[in-house]
Amino acid sequence: MSEKDMNAKAKTLFGKERNPSNIQPVKLSLDSKLKFRCHPGVSCFTACCGNIKIILTPYDILILTKRLQIQPHEFLQKYTMPTYLEKTDMPGVMIKMREDDNKCPFVTPDGCTVYTDRPSACRYYPVGMADFREGGSKDTKGNELVSEEERFFFLVKEDYCKGHYEDKEWTVGEWRADQGVDVRDDMNKKWLRLIMRRKSYGHQATLSEQAKRMFFMASTDLAHFRKFVFESSFLQTYDIDPATIEKIREDDVELMFFSFDYLANTLFGAQMSTLKVKDKKIKEKVQEIKERQDDAVISAVKDYEDLKAAMSEKK
Repeated sequence: MSEKDMNAKAKTLFGKERNPSNIQPVKLSLDSKLKFRCHPGVSCFTACCGNIKIILTPYDILILTKRLQIQPHEFLQKYTMPTYLEKTDMPGVMIKMREDDNKCPFVTPDGCTVYTDRPSACRYYPVGMADFREGGSKDTKGNELVSEEERFFFLVKEDYCKGHYEDKEWTVGEWRADQGVDVRDDMNKKWLRLIMRRKSYGHQATLSEQAKRMFFMASTDLAHFRKFVFESSFLQTYDIDPATIEKIREDDVELMFFSFDYLANTLFGAQMSTLKVKDKKIKEKVQEIKERQDDAVISAVKDYEDLKAAMSEKK
């Protein structure tokens, strides 16, 4: 991958499109060294918490709602605003900045009030990660090819940030461990794959309004998604093993992972081991399509007969 391509992809992940020069054009590994430390003693403390687009992942929302002890819909209404993800038509949310100073609602002069549960985007700074699977190509039999995963890191260096001039030295791996990033990577991976997969289709394909609503609900409000699973015809449509059903009934993280599988299946037709349409429903759908086709044939024949009759009358 060229440095130009790396910059283009890295900057969109980190929300720095307006000034990509802040991203250092050097690939880093887990063993690469960096100097950085952020603390109340630096002159720019909390400056990075304003004038920024902080996209929230499903896990971010789950953790913050638990921290604040409010329901997802309350959190969304009070603390977020809608956005589109990675220049796709996939709807998501970002933190709504305060009107008076355009800063994150959770930041104070003394620091972040939800620091231990802060969003994933906040944890990455100043080390971003590019972790992609490039899709879209197919083999001679028409099967989709997914290339090997390419993973590397990059440094974001804002002009105002004085943390880069501190004496504390880390490896990238040490920094990520200190920030709790690895856990977030595991929690966010499947969701990010959905977005990158959608992005690979480009503008020639669009999501239906129903698909957008489903993606938004599953990504932002697990309480409503759980109701959808257990209080609709969902379990009559899909075959799900009893152990999985019990897990997603009580465990929010398991439900979140299940929602990613559901979205992959419904949006992209991915075959998932956790759920598959019941044979009965498949047969009903096939019959429905056959009946529609039969109706179309009958209608076409009738139109043809009417046309012939009209032509005979003219003669």
